[in-house]
Order: sequence, then structure tokens, then C-alpha cells
Amino acid sequence: MDLKYIRNFSIIAHVDHGKSTLADRLLELTHTIEKRKMQEQVLDSMELERERGITIKMKPVRMEYTLSGVPYVLNLIDTPGHIDFSYEVSRALKAVEGCILLVDATQGVQAQTLTTLGMAKEAGLVIVPVVSKIDSPLARIAEVKKEMAVLLGVPEDSILQVSGKTGQGVPELLREIVLRVPPPHEEFSGTKSCRSLIFDFQYSNHTGVIIFIRVFDGVVTKKDILSFAVAKRKFTPIELGIFLPKEMPVESLSAGEIGYIVTGIKEPGIASVGDTISLLKDSLPALPGYMSPRPVVWASLYPESQDDFDALRQALDRLCLSDSSFTHEEESSGLLGRGFRSGFLGMLHLEIITERLRREFRLELVVTTPSITYEVVDKQGKHAIVYSPTHFPEYGRVEKVFEPWASIKIITPSDYLGALMQLLYAHEVIVGVTESFGDNRTAVEAEIPLRELMRNFFDEIKSVSSGFASLSYTIGDLREADVVLLEILVADEVVPAFSRVVSRKRVEEEAEEAVEKLHTVLPRQLFSTKIQGKALGRIISSRTISALRKDVTGYLYGGDITRKKKLLEKQKKGKKKMKDRGRVNIPQEVFIKMMKKD
Repeated sequence: MDLKYIRNFSIIAHVDHGKSTLADRLLELTHTIEKRKMQEQVLDSMELERERGITIKMKPVRMEYTLSGVPYVLNLIDTPGHIDFSYEVSRALKAVEGCILLVDATQGVQAQTLTTLGMAKEAGLVIVPVVSKIDSPLARIAEVKKEMAVLLGVPEDSILQVSGKTGQGVPELLREIVLRVPPPHEEFSGTKSCRSLIFDFQYSNHTGVIIFIRVFDGVVTKKDILSFAVAKRKFTPIELGIFLPKEMPVESLSAGEIGYIVTGIKEPGIASVGDTISLLKDSLPALPGYMSPRPVVWASLYPESQDDFDALRQALDRLCLSDSSFTHEEESSGLLGRGFRSGFLGMLHLEIITERLRREFRLELVVTTPSITYEVVDKQGKHAIVYSPTHFPEYGRVEKVFEPWASIKIITPSDYLGALMQLLYAHEVIVGVTESFGDNRTAVEAEIPLRELMRNFFDEIKSVSSGFASLSYTIGDLREADVVLLEILVADEVVPAFSRVVSRKRVEEEAEEAVEKLHTVLPRQLFSTKIQGKALGRIISSRTISALRKDVTGYLYGGDITRKKKLLEKQKKGKKKMKDRGRVNIPQEVFIKMMKKD
């Protein structure tokens, strides 16, 4: 197909700014999907996406559109809006020449919008600014258009207005996509080489890994022997195709086109987002920008019943085939049994994976408190990477600890700035530039330890701003940390599952909270049970659960008081012996209650 009749574009927007709804109207107007088959969020195929109204797995689609009698092919890649998936978004933007910047007329520009816009500008994309939800009675169209005009440095009359709900303005948007977004170009035209970028992939039980590609140079056919540039694995395509949005097989994919290749590979770790597909004996360099996904948050996953351990292993291996960005390795705990230490891109990613395990594989899980990676230097000068609090060295053996920091940007209504600053102080944030962001809003740039970002920071930001503030972050460098290991002891024994790394400033508060909560949920034993919080080489919090008491003198009546005293003394000695020799049996539900937020 002639490159000048192709337009590749993406839609970037904050979560819940109407991206998927606009995509529905585009599909409807281009007759890509028959009206009788239309449903909401067509490109969000997962039940979890529909339920929560967010895009998790991007879905490309090919539309045919005629302007002034000339037929065009429009390739749309719908992308995730959450910052946990920023690398996937960056690869999707690499696969297109232009993007629609969609901003909600009721909310204005949000922090995550700025992050993704920065990626689009770095990629050199043509930006088509659009204000959405103009049909809403709460829409502030004039103010939001002015905000976008200042942000992009464009005239206000170049900003389009649409309603994904009613379809208003969508025909004009289609026309502007053709006029503003440039056609793709082939860098190495005339050669027998071929280069394609993997921007996503999925897994099928029958056909193995299916990679989603944008062809940059040459032509891919079913007869070609292809190779992964990073994985160094060769394969012959089983099927090539395009998205309408259902998969439709084709004989070949040429430069400028977006489609899929069925590889037949059924092993995890081969396909990865950002890798380059080329002919086996191709001499062209791989496409730039590839990065290995780097887990940011770590948590251990245990099956509630150890009988489900093998089922959990199979489920995690299966998820790895369609999502290479999370890792898992087997570990064991004396109390929780066997499980897996898993790494995730962020808290939302962790939530999605655990929810998919519960829904798709019907597994009941115990998920430990999320933690981050620390670099620890001991007294002998040895460096160690610590992924779990259970491997954190004891107090007195640590010389220095380094932790990752994040750069954050918060956009909030100015009325909530005072409460927000108090929250930032409580989370050890270093506040940088604070500036007005139009329409009585303020943008705050700051730096925060990653452990504090994971300590309910998102929810607290929303709480202090009545839901109006938005946040984006990027992971930065390692810095020296003032943190200590907090251990919880039950009957003088450390319970590893309750251990955590906390700020030295908050260690007493955290210890009191943990001990108090465990005191509330742990069942009483036949002997008195001491619960203690230990840090800095000493006990800093303690509570005692009194013993269950059996009335051993209940059957006596009358007689000498010494008989009662003898029985009570015998009971006392028995309880002391149990305390000295016995262990506290902590039920499974106690772990679950301790790991859940209040």
C-alpha cells in the first residue's frame, strides 16, 4: 500500500478522560464495526477494564476512511493511561506519527497527561489537541482550551471539541487526523531488509505468543524466517494479520502498516515490548529505545491452601506469556509455606495481577505488604540488593542503606494547597518548584522516597484534595536512606511475614500500630502471649494477650480452701510449662487481616 494514504496515530489522556469512548465513536463513524455489534469500550476486552473504566492492555485497530474521494487507512493504537505502564505507552508512541491529546473539559490538564505529552514530544509526534466531554453541564470549554493553548503554544482555534458520548465533533476530528498527521516514511527503502517494532503482545493456548508490530522497513511475509533482536530467537510466522478490530489474516505486512504475527512460541521471556523483529540474516541495526522492564514494587504471593501451590506456579507462568513486565521466583516461609516473590511496575500493576489470579484462575491468595528494593552496605563494606524485609540485615550490621527516589508532579486546586503541603511533609517530600497552572490550580514539582510513594500516598492525595488532585511520577536515582528493620515478635519468636522496613522517624508509630492490630486479631491462647515490636536493637512496643482460663475448681463444693489452692497452683505451673515449651499457632486469617488495609 502507498505510504501517503496511511495515518498512524494514538490517543493519550489521563485516566477517565473519555479515551475509550472516543475510540468507540471513531469505529462507529468509519463503519469498522456494524452498529448492531457496537458495545461500550470495544477496545477494552478484559472484564477488569470494563468494570474499572481503565485501559490496561492496549488494543490496536485499523479503520478505513474516505476524504474528498480518496481512501485512507487509519491505524489507531489505544494506550493505557496509568503511569505504571509508561514504558508500554512510550513504545506505542514510537509506532505512530501523531497523537490526539485528549483533555476532559470538566477537569482540565492533569499531571499524567503532562507526563505522556512529554513522551510524545520526545518522539517527535504531531500533537492534535482535543477537548472532550463538551456535552457535560460541568464543561469549562473556554478555560480548558486556553490552558491547552498555553501548554502547547498553539492558537485556541486549532483545538478541536468533541463528545465521545454524543459523537459531536468526531467527523471533524477524523478529517483533521488525515490533514494534520503526517504519513509514515521508510528509512531504508529499496533494500531487502525488514524491521518491525513490537509494541505489545498476547498469548493463545493454541497458537502461542502473538506479537503486535509496526513495520518500519521492508515487507514481512509468511515465508520469511524472522528473528527477535533481543531474545535472539528465530521463528517462521504461522499467520500475519491486521486488526479490524478482530484479527483478519493477510498475506504480507509492508512498511507503515500495523498488524500482528502469530509466532507459535509457547515459552515465557522470548517476546518483550520494544524488541525489534527482522529477517534472520538482516544487517540493519535494531530499532532504538528498548529497555528491560524494571520492577519497582515487590510483594510475596502465597496460596491460602498449599494444595494450590502448583496451580499458582502455572498461573504465574501463564501470565508471564502475555505480560513480561512482572517477575516471580519461588520462596518459602515457615509460617505461610511456599510462595513466590514477585516484582511489579507499580501498585496498580500489583493490584491487576492479583485480581487476574483470583478471577481468571480462581486462586485465593495471601499477598504480603508491598516493599521496594534497597541497596545495603554492611560494616565489612559488602554491597547487597535486598528485595524483602526478611533479608534485611539486623541492627548493628548495617553501615549504609540506599533507596530509590521518585520525581513527582502534582496538579491541585489552590484551595487544597495547605493541606497538601502538610501531607507532603509527613511523607518526607522535598518540594521544588510551585507555580500557578491556570484556572485557580497549582502545579507542584517535588521528590519523594519511593517507599513513601507506596505508603498509601495516592489515596491520601485524593483524600486531602477531595479527589481533584492528580499525580504523575518517574523513578529517579538511589539516595542514602534513614530506615530500619521493624520486626514483630509473638511469644518471643520473630514472625517474618510481619517484618517491614520503615523510616527511623516513624518506627515507634509503626510498631505501635502493628502490635495493636495484631493484639486485636490474634486469638487468645492457653497461656499469656506477649506481642512485641522490635527495632534499633530493642523492644519499642509491647502488648500481652491474657491466657484462656479454665475453671479447674468448678466441681468442688465446700471443704478446705487448701484443695482449691493446690489445683490453682497446679494450673499455674502447667501454663508456665506451656509458655516455656509451646508455640503460638497463628491462623491463616490473621495474616490476611494484618496485610489488608484498615
